[in-house]
Amino acid sequence: MPVTPASPKAGEERTARFAAELARLGVAPDDRLAVAVSGGPDSLALLLLARAAHPGALIAATVDHGLRPEAAAEAAGVAAICASLGVEHQVLSVSVVEAGEGIQAAARAARYAALADWCAIRGIGRIATAHHADDQAETLLMRLNRGAGLAGLAGVRAARWLRPGLRLVRPLLGWRKAELVAIVTDAGLTPVDDPANRDARHDRTAIRALLAANPLLDPLRIAASAAHLADSEAALDWVTRRVTENRIEQQADGMAFDHAGLPREIRRRAVAQILSDFSVIADGPSLATLLDRLESGQAATLGGVKATPGECWTFAPAPARRGDH
Repeated sequence: MPVTPASPKAGEERTARFAAELARLGVAPDDRLAVAVSGGPDSLALLLLARAAHPGALIAATVDHGLRPEAAAEAAGVAAICASLGVEHQVLSVSVVEAGEGIQAAARAARYAALADWCAIRGIGRIATAHHADDQAETLLMRLNRGAGLAGLAGVRAARWLRPGLRLVRPLLGWRKAELVAIVTDAGLTPVDDPANRDARHDRTAIRALLAANPLLDPLRIAASAAHLADSEAALDWVTRRVTENRIEQQADGMAFDHAGLPREIRRRAVAQILSDFSVIADGPSLATLLDRLESGQAATLGGVKATPGECWTFAPAPARRGDH
């Protein structure tokens, strides 16, 4: 079942555009590429484009989270579509355990873990997901409304390491949702309709409605801004590593950081780097509070690490509290 748009030329242009994006993201023509396919319009379009642009080295997987009674039948439907396309497919069943982060976040974590394990078993080094420009615009606006910093406003990355040896790529970030729906319609496929996408309890649903009701808000332009912010985030990380390489010193009981003369943002990133060496991943507000205290000459503790002010800020494991064992 090939991609069959209104004209052969349009199909060729779509395929060439997708192939160029794969190449930009570092996917070579002979790389084995996995695609995550839920059965929704976005991931079906990804499957069709990948099959046209990357034939012979494609494999697909569908994750069944077991959260909806229809999920097993939907996964079987994807398997049938893949069989008709000549694409190898596997269903990955997972158990979603919520630990306070919300069911959607727990499902996402379980999904990526299952996909990464499967890729490792199959010896696959590249996996693509179907995030598109509308998704990216929604993500940026949600995070903007929550007061996110640069890293959050950069949205989902076009490519990142999911695990050592496994690169996650998102080749559809420059595509509109409507384009993907048209590809699926042209192919004569009926996508899965996930009711969670219309659940008014989710922030993303409200942001999606806001975008739909405001034609002045262009998802492609918003997504382009996210890409620029991602470049800026990477540049600041690069600067931080080079500026601080001679300013962070390992000590017998911890680490010392010569912060003199550095902009607050570089200090913030350096402190986050130091905390990560103690296996502490600090959220934005907690990190800001820690910096405020250090810059005002006060000690602070975060995640079991005591930070002490001075000409150099020092970081060491906090003493055990009385009664701790």
